[in-house]
Amino acid sequence: MTPAARVQAAIELLDEIVRAARDGGAAADTLIARYFKARRYAGAKDRRAVRELVYRAIRRAGERPASGRAAMLGLAADDSGANDSGAGDGGLAALFDGSPHGPAPIVAGEPRAPAGIAPGWLLTRLAASLDSAEWPALLGRAPLDVRVNRLKATREAVRARLPDAAPTPLAPDGLRLPEGQRIETLDVWTDGLIEIQDEGSQLVGRAAPVAAGMTVVDLCAGAGGKTLALAAAMGGAGAGRLIACDVDRNRLARLRPRAERAGAGPIEVRLLDGGREAEALADLHGAADVVVIDAPCSGTGTWRRNPEARWRLDAARLTRLAEAQARLLALGAGLVRPGGVLVYIVCSLLDAEGADQIGGFLARWPGWTAADPIAEGRPHGPGRRLTPAHDGTDGFFVARVRRPC
Repeated sequence: MTPAARVQAAIELLDEIVRAARDGGAAADTLIARYFKARRYAGAKDRRAVRELVYRAIRRAGERPASGRAAMLGLAADDSGANDSGAGDGGLAALFDGSPHGPAPIVAGEPRAPAGIAPGWLLTRLAASLDSAEWPALLGRAPLDVRVNRLKATREAVRARLPDAAPTPLAPDGLRLPEGQRIETLDVWTDGLIEIQDEGSQLVGRAAPVAAGMTVVDLCAGAGGKTLALAAAMGGAGAGRLIACDVDRNRLARLRPRAERAGAGPIEVRLLDGGREAEALADLHGAADVVVIDAPCSGTGTWRRNPEARWRLDAARLTRLAEAQARLLALGAGLVRPGGVLVYIVCSLLDAEGADQIGGFLARWPGWTAADPIAEGRPHGPGRRLTPAHDGTDGFFVARVRRPC
């Protein structure tokens, strides 16, 4: 592909990503993979260059752009030198030259996506929860972290097999791999010795005080990333009772093969019917030592990995998420035995989904008490918070509350 053709390919991809963000379609990574699967002629260097252009344009545009061309024109307006597109001293703007397979020349007055951190309405919410000095780090590049599976190996043993890996600064079972490493090609992954998991996710998962012999419920298990970490901390799910629940059949279906590869032992899986979860969990009412709620949220703490998520969110959706979080807290509280613990986690930096949720919970459930959930991060309301700027992790809020005896 010529440099101009790479720019046009990025524009076409951005058009798809903008539409998907507007209409609730597939994630950017998925769309990029589909695009190149249908274009086998594009070499590895072309794919890397186009992907780089796409993500630079996404990270730059806080508001959802009118089109992929508007997003790329905004990037071109900032870019006057050489870059990964292959442009020379003329920068990206020079590649809008009307050449075969390239973008049409720039017309005076064409709309260009403005630069920004997030949509204006969301910045107002973010300003109430996070110092603006931390905002740029929300859109930086995320590292590639894995969690060593303690059921099968130690971090030192895995590191000996991965000479390019380095220990993560905070998580005791974490390793950081070079950017672009294909995890699925590694023997240590095939053998179940590692799982892909951001260091921050590893840390907040450690807020659950689980041990062998306990009954533990992962109420929003998804594909099971934190479930497998819980199993490892319990010494294997067979050392107690570990129940993984979710309303998403497709995501939950991925847990069983992952658990087998990890040697996690028997994990009880329950597919829940949205709105009727309490009925499916009636046998666990007041029986769980620990309930973990990794609640669905806005994902404002994961923009480093999913920057187009800013374009998907609106005020109405945020309200619905907050309502769902409050409902899950009430559901989870009903499962906790007297003296047991509920751990609440969101990958959000908005107080409406974090500190305010737990503050509201404690007001509605007299006698429950909050305790410091982890040592890392910074105290934030009744819990702790991790941020990209302060901790070098994805953004999280985590709280641990105990039911009175």
